[in-house]
Amino acid sequence: MELQAHREVASVAGVRLSAYAAGIRYKDRNDLVLMEVAEGGTCAAVFTTNAFCAAPVIVAREHLASGSPRYLLINSGNANAGTGETGLRASRETCRFLAAAAGCAMNQVLPFSTGVIGQDLPVERFATAMPDLISGLSEQGWEEAARAIMTTDTVPKLTSRRLDLGGKAVTITGMAKGSGMIRPDMATMLAYLATDAQVSKAVLQQCLEKAVAPSFNSITVDGDTSTNDACVLLASGRSGVAVADLESEEGRAFAAAVEDVCMELARTIVRDGEGATKLVEVVVTEAASLAEARDVAYTVAHSPLVKTALFASDPNWGRILAAVGRAPVPGLAVEGIRIWLDDVCIVSNGGRDPGYSEEAGQGVMDRPEFQIRIALGRGAAETKVLTCDFSFDYVKINAEYRS
Repeated sequence: MELQAHREVASVAGVRLSAYAAGIRYKDRNDLVLMEVAEGGTCAAVFTTNAFCAAPVIVAREHLASGSPRYLLINSGNANAGTGETGLRASRETCRFLAAAAGCAMNQVLPFSTGVIGQDLPVERFATAMPDLISGLSEQGWEEAARAIMTTDTVPKLTSRRLDLGGKAVTITGMAKGSGMIRPDMATMLAYLATDAQVSKAVLQQCLEKAVAPSFNSITVDGDTSTNDACVLLASGRSGVAVADLESEEGRAFAAAVEDVCMELARTIVRDGEGATKLVEVVVTEAASLAEARDVAYTVAHSPLVKTALFASDPNWGRILAAVGRAPVPGLAVEGIRIWLDDVCIVSNGGRDPGYSEEAGQGVMDRPEFQIRIALGRGAAETKVLTCDFSFDYVKINAEYRS
């Protein structure tokens, strides 16, 4: 799939960003990002549930619980994961460097890392970067920052929304990175959103958790949950527009816009999956429960045989049928299941649909984006999961990742 960076990005009053080439792993490119929210701003975040969560995830959780964050410090090229106490000391040291340079408390800094797991973080390279990072802060720094947090991504992932709340303009802008090791259990690999609305920490957290469920928590590239996943939403309050709750008309509009930003970034992550050539939405309907619907959707979306058939544009519908059949759903009655590729029915009454033709299936599989729809005939629950294909390049990229 041909991808292009999203260029229409709106700055957010009260939020500034900068990027710097610290040489953490990459040569001759920015790999360290600073993100600042104005004094009085609020912060919400969600993190990976991986038991081997990275040192910066542990530190960021601690600091978020004990303070009011002013800065996010993000490095690419080194995950600082699987590094034990050494990694925790390193992550805290980077926060100390920034706190001393910026004149804030250490717990007002949230650290984030992405890159190779199991390598010590070169802390000394952070110390020399602080003056340039701070002096380079700008409300126009979004694209430079989005490029600096990339690892195997092929494009920076950015988007903005503007909405009218009570006659005043509110802006929401977000950036994300992620291309492989994508099967989030909270958010995405790394995503950062900001708004100039005035929102309490509790309401902001509620809004973020609501937004990540159908977006970042409903995507998969390869079924692997990262050690470093994090998604942050900052609110500077500079627009003067207050969102007191999510039940009012303004609150619902604000929450919908945040979710829309998350949905676009999530789609861009899957579309940019390592070596991906297809973007496929797996839709499961008529399930007995949401958990059941998600089990079926992810079984299909994670199947290597389905994903390689997608890459080959091969309408091998038997692989989809087999994946549905092995999903952990007790008492699944196959005669009640129907499966479609877009509007082409491929399975009904326990086997190949009588009206199906290979030509019709091929016509859908040749498309760069399409839908696999599965009706279970068991209830009213439904869900959607975004996935992509497995290509030769996926193996090559990950086989050579540390070289």
